[in-house]
Amino acid sequence: MAGTGALGALAGCLSGLSSDTTEATEPDNESDTDEDGAPLTDYEYTEPPQIVDLAEQDHKSTLRTVSARHQLVSDEAKGGPVELPEVWAWQADDLAPSVPGPIYRMREGETFELTFENDHGRPHTVHVHAVGKSWKDDGAPVSTRTKVYPGESKTYVLEGDVPGTHFYHCHYQTHNHLDMGMYGIIRVDPEGYEAPDREYFLTLREWDGRLHEQTAGGDAEYDAGDRRPNFYTVNGRSAPTTFHPELGSPLIMSAGDTVRVHVVNAGYETHAFHTHGHRFTVVEEEGSPIPEAARYEQDVVPIAPAERLTLEFEADADPGLYPVHCHKVDHVTTDGRYPGGMATAIVYEEAMDSEEFADVMDDAGFEG
Repeated sequence: MAGTGALGALAGCLSGLSSDTTEATEPDNESDTDEDGAPLTDYEYTEPPQIVDLAEQDHKSTLRTVSARHQLVSDEAKGGPVELPEVWAWQADDLAPSVPGPIYRMREGETFELTFENDHGRPHTVHVHAVGKSWKDDGAPVSTRTKVYPGESKTYVLEGDVPGTHFYHCHYQTHNHLDMGMYGIIRVDPEGYEAPDREYFLTLREWDGRLHEQTAGGDAEYDAGDRRPNFYTVNGRSAPTTFHPELGSPLIMSAGDTVRVHVVNAGYETHAFHTHGHRFTVVEEEGSPIPEAARYEQDVVPIAPAERLTLEFEADADPGLYPVHCHKVDHVTTDGRYPGGMATAIVYEEAMDSEEFADVMDDAGFEG
């Protein structure tokens, strides 16, 4: 699963999400429209990222870049809609464009041919962390002197020689292209990989909305040297949409399950990943297994830009609904409104008939 599921009512440091008494300033989305109130762009909206099992398609995929609109908080959710008027989304094969991009999954020892077809109107590249590749397939034009111009294509040959969870992104004008949404995950399962009861992929990221408004033709002024994020996301969404069973990223489980979560930081700031009610163990870091003797339980772990951590824990708490969020608490905001932003939840199926669950589903805009 790619982090889809249902959500839970939040407690503790996220209390008030479902409260009728919470007073919060609604985000100002007027900058996403022109002087006549019309949207800045009429692009199609992105959809949630999908897992691509490369073994099912002969270890080949075609990737494109698509200009799209991207909703951080959906229309139906509390405080919505909140959206970026233009992002540059990855589109794999016949899937819909998404931010993050598709989650490519392969097995150790396999070879993957990734063809990037550029019809976007700007030069781009594809750079994949950790896995083996030739110098010319590294995707970094500062050293290869190669980029994929509009109307051109390039096939990158990638080796599954480093098991683990890895990160890919455009490496041309990286400070803006990565910020525009051109990032994703590639997972290389080691030989003899045993899947857990539940498995999720979560990508963390912060955004400065001015870049997207400026790119879409709005009157915002953006300077990468003065980047000031005002949106924070898990898998491209902000709370409460993060809790939506189809759009969001709640971690759904049953009592007794073993749960594995692959967490990637695709942003430029360090985040403090925190779970309520459960203590996890970091079992992989950037593709390297953590030796048993070095593992220990914790409930908050910092994750730096481009870092990848694989966490594992048992669903052994009182079955209920528990927050998962960045503990830099200002990151749990959406354009200054709290709670929002970089938050999702652990949800026990045994608690999904509760009133609290129903209330939070209402906030998330889900009618199920």
